[in-house]
Amino acid sequence: MKPAPAPINRRTPRAEVRDRLLRAASTVFAERGFAGATMQQVAATAGFTTGALYSNFASKDDLFFELFDRQITGRIAAVRQILGQADLTVVNEATALEAGQRLTAAMRQNREWQLLFTEFWLRAARDDELRERWAHKRRDYHQQLTELADEALSSWGSNSAVSSRTLMLTMLALNNGLAIEELADPGSVPGDTIGTVLVRLLGLQS
Repeated sequence: MKPAPAPINRRTPRAEVRDRLLRAASTVFAERGFAGATMQQVAATAGFTTGALYSNFASKDDLFFELFDRQITGRIAAVRQILGQADLTVVNEATALEAGQRLTAAMRQNREWQLLFTEFWLRAARDDELRERWAHKRRDYHQQLTELADEALSSWGSNSAVSSRTLMLTMLALNNGLAIEELADPGSVPGDTIGTVLVRLLGLQS
């Protein structure tokens, strides 16, 4: 009888370890909130030791910022997709309203992240050192969105009376504010709100 083959001791690639830890962090944060979650819970959910977790992320803040980076990458890609689906050769009130509907749908589909984002925002506002790190991330995000708004305005050739940065800040603040309203009272935000504001900003009124 042949002996059983020795088990293969395959070391999990670092990228896979980080991905599993981040997915676990997202789950634990959603279930317990950022303040209530622990690093031990994240490690256990991912199926790793706390040592493996700390060798990749020094703190819960580091986990959040990595999740934030992933969110930003996904959101920028989503906005580009929305713009790509619009017929930019016929930019009118209807196309702007449709883009607004898509943005609203995207906002509603990410409730757990919005809860975590709001909790962390309040935490950063009360911590000077953390606030500076948070502000740095936000500035980078703002720059990416401003460049995207500039591309859109140039392509559309609209009669917008606002700059690309003003358009970016207005739409970002509107999205964040409406997301908070949706958290408190799901379904309370009319689906045409973002599109209606976009129409006015772009000067597309009929």
